[in-house]
Amino acid sequence: MNSRKLLLLLALALLVGAFFAFDLGRFFNLDYFKSQQAAIEAWRAARPGLTAGLFFAVYVAVTGLSLPGAAILTLVGGAIFGLLWGTVIVSFASTMGATLAFLAARFVLRDWVQGRFGDRLKAINAGMEREGGFYLFTLRLIPIFPFFVINLAMGLTPIRTWTFYWVSQVGMLAGTVVYVNAGTQLARIDSLKGILSPGLLASFALLGIFPLIARKIVAAVKARRVYAKWPKPKRFDRNLVVIGAGSAGLVTAYIAAVVKAKVTLIEKHRMGGDCLNTGCVPSKALIRSAKLLSHVRRASEFGIRQAEAGFDFAEVMERVQRVIREVAPHDSVERYTGLGVEVIEGTAKITSPWTVEVTTAEGTRTLTTRAIVIAAGARPFVPPIPGLEEVGYLTSDTVWNLRELPNRLVVLGGGPIGSELTQTFARLGSQVSQVEMAPRILIREDPEVSALVMEQFRREGIRVLVNHKAKQFVVEDGEKVLIAEHEGQDARIPFDAVLVAVGRVANTAGYGLEELGIPLTRARTVETNAYLQTLYPNIYAAGDVAGPFQFTHTAAHQAWYASVNALFRPFRTFKADYSVIPWSTFVDPEVARVGLNEQEAKEKGIPHEVTVYGIDDLDRAIADGEAHGFVKVLTAPGKDKILGVTIVGEHAGDLLAEYVLAMRHGIGLNQILSTIHIYPTLAEANKYAAGVWKKAHAPQKLLAWVERFHAWRRG
Repeated sequence: MNSRKLLLLLALALLVGAFFAFDLGRFFNLDYFKSQQAAIEAWRAARPGLTAGLFFAVYVAVTGLSLPGAAILTLVGGAIFGLLWGTVIVSFASTMGATLAFLAARFVLRDWVQGRFGDRLKAINAGMEREGGFYLFTLRLIPIFPFFVINLAMGLTPIRTWTFYWVSQVGMLAGTVVYVNAGTQLARIDSLKGILSPGLLASFALLGIFPLIARKIVAAVKARRVYAKWPKPKRFDRNLVVIGAGSAGLVTAYIAAVVKAKVTLIEKHRMGGDCLNTGCVPSKALIRSAKLLSHVRRASEFGIRQAEAGFDFAEVMERVQRVIREVAPHDSVERYTGLGVEVIEGTAKITSPWTVEVTTAEGTRTLTTRAIVIAAGARPFVPPIPGLEEVGYLTSDTVWNLRELPNRLVVLGGGPIGSELTQTFARLGSQVSQVEMAPRILIREDPEVSALVMEQFRREGIRVLVNHKAKQFVVEDGEKVLIAEHEGQDARIPFDAVLVAVGRVANTAGYGLEELGIPLTRARTVETNAYLQTLYPNIYAAGDVAGPFQFTHTAAHQAWYASVNALFRPFRTFKADYSVIPWSTFVDPEVARVGLNEQEAKEKGIPHEVTVYGIDDLDRAIADGEAHGFVKVLTAPGKDKILGVTIVGEHAGDLLAEYVLAMRHGIGLNQILSTIHIYPTLAEANKYAAGVWKKAHAPQKLLAWVERFHAWRRG
């Protein structure tokens, strides 16, 4: 806490302390004002302007310091100034005082509270930023809630000051009128209890919750309007229909079956979706084979004089298919049928908010359902580059059909998929040129991460062509050529095969979204709210088709929210939580990240400190011949709270799990440092990174005194 905050806090404490030390509260009771009413009214008659000004100032001071007595002052305002002017003066004075209390709490305490409890307050902060005025208005209408508590609590939230002011002015007006009006009859009032009768309190409470009820009514009317043209079945054959059997669809169906709902899962292609058949599983199997070859080539580093590995590319690709077949039973029709899921292999089309038409080899039938979850996945995006169709191309979906290794391969794209396949094919023997229009590959990562990976790629003989924009594909003298623009000049890159890996696009066409009018986002994903609901509240979307993250683990994460909300709405619903999302790019060295990295923190203006531990110093990494990379941790300034972590090195994705757990459950670097890690393991890198942070935050003044203490003990 800086000196200005301490000074303000001290001044406020002194003023409040003086109020109680000098027993000033004795002047703020009904008996005192009744005894002085005649004198006060005579003073007002002689000096109306001065009386109003003094009263206004006292009222602002009492409410600004959150002192007891505001209710009595409101009555006095009515007694002295009458209903009209009493209401005007009290309304503005109470709002101004409340705003001063609000600003004091914000200046002195907000940074400390948000820094200490920010993770737990994320949902509240988001709600206040979105609808803070609405919540404040509701609280102001219910006199049961002490207004001084509301003032101080609101100061700790992100609500704007102007919003707080005008909403408070309007929201407190009804209560102000009641009290001022009572004050006009001050002589008949014996206590404050008689002013707010149970009936009046109940009326205020109903007035306060009216906006909430109104919102529910408006939402119901909107939903009714959306559903108006669709006939609703009198009963439903099932509780849930899931379209797509990738990660999101499988998890959704699994959860529905576990809670004993009747669920149908529809898949038109292959169970397991992209992850099993064309994504995570085959790519990691191929990466493993390629990595083994890279280790053979490094044999001399491990004291082995000579090592060779003969292989056939077709056999490597057949191994990939064996791995897929071995994993496939986890996602099979048989397994899910055994769990209680009705699995239909066919093409689905949503024909109304409650009906899905399924076409199979046996024919077409219509299913009725209370809710639908769209989990249709995504596909590789193929840009409209002239000549691409003519020369032919591979994508992450079709590359697994290869049985002959391309001699010269061009990979379009420097993202995770493009980078993983670039290095893999280079290690298998292709001459690979990676073409990326951005100034570096892995553009979402910090610059030093990209630099380290690019350096490794170039050591392995890969041509990394950044700042190259693909313009055209041509065939010249029987040879395929990519013409790319680089620094205003054309660069010609001959190749035998091209792999397009420039991103993925959600599957949103062909199964009824257009007919139902379900909108898409700018990113061409299905538009959903925080509960993963689409335009129709009973139709949900999860996984790659919904975004914003296109990872298998986030698809499964979203599936929990989609399934629970679909099955238990309106009794219980949950907003999808994206606060701690990890991911990994399986290049060598591996890159893994959770939370913020440094470039994002700078772009968003988020205060942070950076701690870096070089893995080249780690005993196990040295012994394994993998002494490269680093652990980079972003923390809140002066605190051990983790804002984000990037790890580059061997098994980075595995090492990251400790930080994911820490961020999810509010564990700081001090706790990681105090946790025993097995020696010698790569996981020690996490502890040593925490040690680097601790050393940078060592209490130097205290250590100087400790040094003197030890010198004294030596005599």
